[in-house]
Amino acid sequence: MTLGHRVLKIAPTSFFADYGCHVRIYEETRVLQRLGQEVVICTYHTGRDPDGVDVRRAPRANPFMRGEPRYIQVGSNFRKPYYDCLLALKAAQVALQFRPTVIHAHLHEGALIGYPLSRLLGVPLVFDYQGSLTSEMVDHGFLRRDSPFFNPLHGVEGFINRASSRIITSSHNASDVLVREFGYPPDRVTTLPDSVDTTVFRPRRELPEACGVRKQLGIPEDRCLVVYLGLLAHYQGTGLLLEAAAQLVAEKVPVHFLIMGFPGEESYRAQAVALGLTDHTTFTGRVSYEDAPRYLAAADVAVSPKVSETEGNGKLLNYMAAGLPTVTFDTPVAREILGDLGVYAKTGDETDLARAIRALISDPKFRETRGFELRQRAVSCFSWDVAGRRLVEMYDELTRRAAAPDASTGSA
Repeated sequence: MTLGHRVLKIAPTSFFADYGCHVRIYEETRVLQRLGQEVVICTYHTGRDPDGVDVRRAPRANPFMRGEPRYIQVGSNFRKPYYDCLLALKAAQVALQFRPTVIHAHLHEGALIGYPLSRLLGVPLVFDYQGSLTSEMVDHGFLRRDSPFFNPLHGVEGFINRASSRIITSSHNASDVLVREFGYPPDRVTTLPDSVDTTVFRPRRELPEACGVRKQLGIPEDRCLVVYLGLLAHYQGTGLLLEAAAQLVAEKVPVHFLIMGFPGEESYRAQAVALGLTDHTTFTGRVSYEDAPRYLAAADVAVSPKVSETEGNGKLLNYMAAGLPTVTFDTPVAREILGDLGVYAKTGDETDLARAIRALISDPKFRETRGFELRQRAVSCFSWDVAGRRLVEMYDELTRRAAAPDASTGSA
């Protein structure tokens, strides 16, 4: 019989910020609430509060600072340890008041904050693993593999992993990394793929409000619209996407690129100008989660040139749910999500990326068929309702085990 749980989520980020892990945290929380669980999210002092979600924020980093940014810089930065200390204090306060039955931590910093609280309260710690911490720091240019700090940080990452009662990953590739690289016990890792709310993200035929997007943004109707939604960064392949776009425009392919996301919008806009793409690209900056479905539904093709081999790629699920044929680099995570329905390019190769996009532009019938198949795959394989029930069953198992007389908290 499924138990009712009080779930304390620890999110060391500027929740909610309309991208990546934020969307997973939000949609995961919503499905847990629908299944009768009580959820509180502890997060940084910056971000916005989505409707219907109980968010408790850490104190401001500097209460006397004016003009403080609404969102903390994406990725690794030197201020994060300070923000995490403030978040740890808030999480401890909320934990003592809320008395959770499960602590569900996101990212390694969240798991490190949650570990002493789980030991203090005698409750399981579930670590929602989005990828290797040290690999992410390398991807963000914050750390080099030949740095003297790499091995110590790798060791800290291993400790955080082992301190968790259970790790859930968004891909089998991430599970393999945990077992192979960190020696994590296979029976304590569960793959719970990123999922998508297919009632929110829908194809154009089901979202009439998408029809006015092109006119609103000044995008010519006679061009194939290729869309990107996500962070703008080197490891996301944003520069490679613009290089591929320049090749297609030089070949006079009738294409327009709608690039939605942040940060670094101005630098990538400047790159687009330098490549002669001014009339063939539209940068929107940050697009809210609420607006994203109609913007995606207005497109003909989606692209995700992410070069990271370890991080999840949740944007692919939104593309699928919107019924968009999708071009991506050939990474294990992309293969796991799209299967044989993706259109793949050699990782890091902008010329091959241009080839894959060109192939879709030139074949409207294939685009329509592939988009329909991807929508069906999203509905049948990546529903949050199924994932939510699996998550609650995991909570049930772990809390029963923690309550047993000889229970182990899964400490290091």
